[in-house]
Amino acid sequence: MNLKHVVSRNTINNIARVGSRSRSPCPYVYENATAISAPISPSFHLSKGDGFKPLQNPQCLKPFSSFNKYIHSTRETKLSYLASDIKLDSDEDTEEDATMNEFLSRFVWIMRGKLSEYYTECDKQTIDGMLLVIVEKVVSEMEKGGIEQILDAAVSTPSQDFSEDLWKTVWEVSNMVLDDMKKAIKKEKMKGFLQSEEVKKMCRFAGEIGIRGDMLRELRFKWASEKMEESEFYQSLERLREEERAHESESKGTQDDDSVGEEAIAAEEKPEVVSLPKRRGKIRYKIYGLDLSASKWAEVADKVHEAGEIIWPQEPKPISGKCKLVTEKLFSLNEADDPSPLLVEWAELLQPSRVDWINLLDRLKEKNTSLYHKVAEIALSERSFQTNISDYTNLIEAHAKLNHLEDAERILKKMNENGFLPDILTSTVLVHMYSKVGNLDRAKEAFERLKSLGFQPDLKAYTSMIMAYVNAGEPKLGESLVREMESRYRIKPSKEIYMALLRSFSQHGDVSGAGRIANDMRFAGLQANLESCTLLIKAYGQAGDPDEARKIFDDMIRSGQMPDDRCTAGMIAAYAKKNLLDKALDLMMQLEKDGFEPGVNTYTVLVDWLGRLQLIDEAEHLLDRIAQQGEAPPFKINISLFDMYARAGIEKKALQALGVLEAKMDQLGSAEFERIIDGLVAGGFVQHAHRMHEIMEARGFIVSDRVKVALMASNSFRSRKPTVR
Repeated sequence: MNLKHVVSRNTINNIARVGSRSRSPCPYVYENATAISAPISPSFHLSKGDGFKPLQNPQCLKPFSSFNKYIHSTRETKLSYLASDIKLDSDEDTEEDATMNEFLSRFVWIMRGKLSEYYTECDKQTIDGMLLVIVEKVVSEMEKGGIEQILDAAVSTPSQDFSEDLWKTVWEVSNMVLDDMKKAIKKEKMKGFLQSEEVKKMCRFAGEIGIRGDMLRELRFKWASEKMEESEFYQSLERLREEERAHESESKGTQDDDSVGEEAIAAEEKPEVVSLPKRRGKIRYKIYGLDLSASKWAEVADKVHEAGEIIWPQEPKPISGKCKLVTEKLFSLNEADDPSPLLVEWAELLQPSRVDWINLLDRLKEKNTSLYHKVAEIALSERSFQTNISDYTNLIEAHAKLNHLEDAERILKKMNENGFLPDILTSTVLVHMYSKVGNLDRAKEAFERLKSLGFQPDLKAYTSMIMAYVNAGEPKLGESLVREMESRYRIKPSKEIYMALLRSFSQHGDVSGAGRIANDMRFAGLQANLESCTLLIKAYGQAGDPDEARKIFDDMIRSGQMPDDRCTAGMIAAYAKKNLLDKALDLMMQLEKDGFEPGVNTYTVLVDWLGRLQLIDEAEHLLDRIAQQGEAPPFKINISLFDMYARAGIEKKALQALGVLEAKMDQLGSAEFERIIDGLVAGGFVQHAHRMHEIMEARGFIVSDRVKVALMASNSFRSRKPTVR
C-alpha cells in the first residue's frame, strides 16, 4: 500500500515540492501528473508529462533557506494528536502503528510550522502539497527500512528528490520528534511515580514537619526520580535475565526457530526508550487532511506546557568558555566589591533564565554569604529572574537572621515599590525580625497588618509576637495573645511560650499572673518541673509571701524532685524578703542532711542578706566558701559587698568595691545605681555619692525622689570620717 493511494483526492489538490537551495526570488513547484490532476491555484501553470516539471509560483517570494529557528518542542508533545488528521486503520491497529502514527503527527505539525514560517505568502493548499511530498518521502524511507539513514547525522546525505537544505531539515525534525517522544514517555512515567503511595507518604511526612512550597516540590520530584530509576534498574535486570535465557535456549537447541524468533521480537517490543519499530510490511494509516494550525490547539498546548514545567523542572544551562571565566571572577570578589559589572557581562553571555539565576545564587550562598546578598538583591530587578514575592521574602529573612535591620527594610521598601504586597510568610518574617531586635511598635504593626490582610497567624507568628511583649516587660499583653490564639484559632501554645510568660511574671513579682500561667500549663498537660517550680518560688518570694513559696518548695520535694542551687536560692531570697533568718538556716541544715550542697547562687543570696545585717565576718566567710568551689562569683555580689563596706564605714574596701563597679558600669541598672548612692550617703561618702548621681543621670536613668532627698540632706550635715579596717 503506497501513500498516494490512501490519500483522499478531495483533501489536497496538488503536490508541491521545494527545490534546491537557490538565491532566486522564488522556489520551484512541481506537479505529479500521475496522481493529481487539479491545479493548486489559478496562478500556477502546470505542464503535462509523466514526470515532475518545474513551474514558478509568483506568490512565494522567499527561498527555502537553512532553518535556524526552532519552535518549542513541547507545544506539540501532548495534544497535537488531537488535532492531527493521521489515523490508524481500526481493523489493523497495533502498538507499532500507534507509535508510527504519533511520530508522523508530530513530524507534520513541526514541518508545517517551519514551512509556514519561511513561505509566508503561500496559501494553505501549497503548504499541504509540500507536506505531502515530504511525508511521502519519509514514509518510503521507513518502508524500505532506511529510517536510520534519515536519523543518523553521519550519513545524512541529500536525496535525489530533495535539496540538501530540505533533507537536512527533515533529518533535524525527525530527531527532534524522537527526542520529544522519549521525553513524553519519561514524563508519563514520572507522573505515575509522582502519584505513587510511597512518594505521597513521604510528602505527607515532609508537610507535617514544616516543609512546603518549592522545597517540597523539589523533594517530591527527587523521590519520584529515585523510584523511577530503581524501577528501571530492576526492569533492566529482568531484560538481561530474559536475554540470557534466550541465549541458553538457542545454544542448547531446545527451541525451534519460530519460538526463538518470537522471543527476539518480544525483546524488541520492550525498548528502554522510545524508538521507531522495524517495519514488516506497509504502514497502516490514513490522512484525511493536514490542518494542524488551529489556534485553539496552540492555546491548549501552551497550558499543557506551563503545567509540565511545574512537574518537570528545567536544568541550568552549561557554563563554558568566556562565561565560565566571568563566573569565576564573580566568585572571587571581596565583600566590598561591586558585582554589578560582572553580572551584566554574565547575563549577556549566558542569556539566563530563572533556573540559571537560582543555580548561581545557590553556589554563591555556599561560598560567599555577603556577596550572595548583593547578587540576590540585584537579581530582583532582572527581568529574566522572573521575580516573585517569595524571592523578596527569602532575602528579607536572610537579612533578619543576621540582624541586618536596615538591609531588610530596604528590601521591603523595594518590594512595596514594585507592587508586591506582603503575604503571610513575609509578615511572619517581619514580626519575628522586629521581635528579635526589640522593636515592639514595628512588630505590633506587622502583626496587625498580617491580620488585616485576612491571614490567620500561625504558631510561629504568635510566638514571635508574644516574645516581643515578654522582652518589652509586658507579659500581660503576651498572655492576652495566648487567650486569642486558643479561643479564636484553636492553636495550642507551646511549652516555650508558657515558660517565657512564667519567667516574665516571676521577674516582675506578679504572683497572680504566674499562677494563671502555671494553671494553664497544668490544663495543657504539661507537668510541673524544676524550672517552673523555681520560677513560682521566685515570684512568691519577690511578692513577699515566703509561706506560699515554701509550700511549693515542699510539694516539689514530695513529688520526688530534688531542688538545685537556683531553686534553693529563690527560697532563701523569699525568707530574706521578710528577714526570717532562723527559718532560712533551718532549711539549709535540713537540706544539707539530705545531701544538698549549696552553690554560688545560694551563697550570693546569703552574702547579700548578711551584708544588709552588717554581719561582715559571716559574709566574708561565705565568700571564702564561694572561692573554694572554684567558680567565679556573679557580678551582683560586688554591689552587696560595696553596700556592706560602705555602710560599715570601711573606706578602703568600699572604694575598692566601687572601682570594680565603675569598671563594669554598663551592667548597672537604675535600682543598682540607687543602692550604690544610698550606701555612699549612709557611709558618709558624700562626694562620691554626688559623682555617682551625675553618672546615673548621664546614662539616662531617672533618679527617684527618695534618692534626691537623701542627697540634699547629706549636704546639710557634716560627713563623718569613715573608719579604716
